[in-house]
Order: sequence, then structure tokens, then C-alpha cells
Amino acid sequence: MIIEELKKFLGERVLQQESMVKHTSFRIGGNADIYISPHHSEEIKNIIFIAKKYDMPITVIGNGSNLLVSDKGIRGIVIQIGKDMNEITVKEQTIKAEAGALLSAIGAEALKYCLKGFEFASGIPGSLGGAVCMNAGAYGGEIKDILLEVEVLTKELEIRTLSVEELDLSYRHSIIPEKEYIVLNATIQLEKGEYDIIQKEMTKLAEQRREKQPLNFASAGSTFKRPQGYFAGKLISDAGLKGYQIGDAQVSEKHGGFVINRGNATCAEVLALIEHCQKTVLEKFGVFLETEVKMIGEK
Repeated sequence: MIIEELKKFLGERVLQQESMVKHTSFRIGGNADIYISPHHSEEIKNIIFIAKKYDMPITVIGNGSNLLVSDKGIRGIVIQIGKDMNEITVKEQTIKAEAGALLSAIGAEALKYCLKGFEFASGIPGSLGGAVCMNAGAYGGEIKDILLEVEVLTKELEIRTLSVEELDLSYRHSIIPEKEYIVLNATIQLEKGEYDIIQKEMTKLAEQRREKQPLNFASAGSTFKRPQGYFAGKLISDAGLKGYQIGDAQVSEKHGGFVINRGNATCAEVLALIEHCQKTVLEKFGVFLETEVKMIGEK
């Protein structure tokens, strides 16, 4: 049986019927059949090898800060690359970090070594692996601006190093999801700067985030991608949808681009709210809002 086989080398770290509410910033979702947080790439290889043997589906997640999990949960194995794979190494003007390293932690290291260029990302509530997968960005910066190379695990369980050019990075896009690669680590290139100036910029961006975003509620960050020539939050606000609520899912009164969980929102409520926003904005302004939040789990 798959559980026994996984437990041979992972022990009690193999969790069954684990609530995904604990592992996503939205605090929404049913149970994962099997949940594992691996310590290194060899463990990931072994988990996938065993899963293939039993024809068991695999879902790989990072910090869970951009995910909406189905109320029915996730079938198969969830591999969360998080706090157990978060090593950060600084060498001259480059930082190499494992996929589970939080962007905030990388930002703190960049500041410590007086390296500039990471300020835009230091407040994004996610891990490096997820940020690379979706070419995360904020305040005019994107991961592609500072990325040097990425080490990935392929479907064939081979470890490959990809250059930034090979990743085909564009707005909230990389080839990683479509190729089904798993990010193991990434190296970013920064520049020498002055501690006080870097700290001042990080503080300024953190204040802007606090002022404009509903950080006191559970959410998955920006719900919608930025439509070309528009801002999703402004379109939603102009459509009169700020504060609109279905169950415990609500369009934030602070920022129209965020759907928040006011306490016990379900995935179904969030999806209904997203669809209502899409339909209303399309009717009023002729613009379709594409979701930035990624939906996973059983339909």
C-alpha cells in the first residue's frame, strides 16, 4: 500500500486527510488525501516515483499564497515545498535560495548584505518557487528582471538548470506549469547598494501595501490579472462591487482587486463572487477579468 511505502522513508511526515485550510493564505479548502512537506529534492524524486507506481496524482504547491482549493479537497498526493526547503546562500551579488524560501526572508538577506533590486518582491507573501512559476511582480518590478537561473525537476525525474531565457517569462507566466517542472531552487542577480536606501524603499513599499491592501483578512492576494490598459481593482470599484458579498466571501472594501475570506468562506462562494465580478465588469466595460488566483483540487 502506498502509505506504508511512503512512510518507510518519510515516517510520520506522511499526513492523511490533511485540511488544506492550514496550508493556504485563503484559509479555504477541503482535505488532501495525502500531504507531505519534503526536506530535499531526493525526497521529492522518491515521492513521485512511488506515486507513479500506484498511478496516484500529484499536486505540487509552494507557500499557498495564490491558491484557491476546492471544497472537495485534493485527490492524490500534495507536495508542499515550504519551510523544510528554505535555505538561502549569498555570494557576492547573487542570492541562491531553495524554492520554499519566503520572499520576505530573501529580502531580509538582500538588505543585510546591502544588495538592491529585490525591494519590490520583499513584501510579496509567497515563496521563491511560486514566484518564479508565475513571474510574480509588484510596484513595477518582476522576478524576470532579477532572475539568473532556475534548477528544476522534470517529469522524467531529471534535474535541469534553466536560464532565464529558457523560462519564457512574461506577465504572470512561465513555461514551468505547462512543462510540469518542479522548481527546486533559483539564483537571482542583484546590485550593490546602500543599506539605508534599500531599507527606506522596503519600508515605503510595505507601508503602501498596508494602506491599500486588506492584509487583516485571509486572501490569495490579487484575485485578477491586470487587463491590458486597465486596472482590475478600479474596474471592479467603478462597477460598484466594492464590499459585495456572497456568504463569507467579499470584494474587499479597501481594494477592489482583492476577494477576501471574512471568516468561513467556501471555495464555492469565492467562485460565485469571482464570476459575478467578471460578468458585471464585462457587461459594464466590455473587459473580461482573467483570474490570477490559481484554483486546484477536485472539481
